[in-house]
Amino acid sequence: MELRIYPNKQASGAAAAEWIAHLIRQAISQRGAANIIVATGASQFEMFSHIITLAVDWSKVTVFHLDEYIGLPISHPASFRRYLKQRFVDKLPELHKFHEINAEADPLAECRRLGDLIRSSPVDVACVGIGENGHLAFNDPPADFDTQEPYIVVNLDAACRQQQVGEGWFAALQDVPLQAISMSINQIMKSAAIVCLVPDARKASAVQKTVEGPLTNIVPASIMQQHPRCWLFLDEPAAAGLTRRL
Repeated sequence: MELRIYPNKQASGAAAAEWIAHLIRQAISQRGAANIIVATGASQFEMFSHIITLAVDWSKVTVFHLDEYIGLPISHPASFRRYLKQRFVDKLPELHKFHEINAEADPLAECRRLGDLIRSSPVDVACVGIGENGHLAFNDPPADFDTQEPYIVVNLDAACRQQQVGEGWFAALQDVPLQAISMSINQIMKSAAIVCLVPDARKASAVQKTVEGPLTNIVPASIMQQHPRCWLFLDEPAAAGLTRRL
């Protein structure tokens, strides 16, 4: 896991976007197309606002949706489909394909549908973040490190749900759905490259445990220690707990 640390979230987000664009261009050069995974949340705002300005042949890029709340309509402000369409997909009309998670479909059937799609589409770049509880996608602790299913139904823990309230997506804890569809840990780890963007002081503890702690499903993001091509983009507040910075 390579660390890249910047003074603030604007700089880290822009740098992550530049590196993601580089990896996409590399994949297109090597095999004529690229498949990527994109995350959502407040941590990704700066990355999305920058990457849509960069020179990328989006007509050769297929995007897979990382996770989504079960039962949440796209009209809801917290819908991740809504987030991605507003900040990314709709701003790139030339984009080849966006495989979104339909939150209102039967969850198990939707997992099977998306799983079949991604099995035949090896992922070049996974763009992810880390939750305050150390989750990766919506794989909350203790995460399932064993399942080989690409997409799974997960239960959201209280810390994860409270983070969504703290970020302003929901008015109260009881409003946050209890379950989501998430890409599994093993599916994320199959990506040829992982770019993980994590700003803000509230993520400092999770970052420290991810980078310097033991590999454990109690800190799901720690699995990235095992990935051979993983870059962690941090701002100084998120990196504050680290004892090593290389």
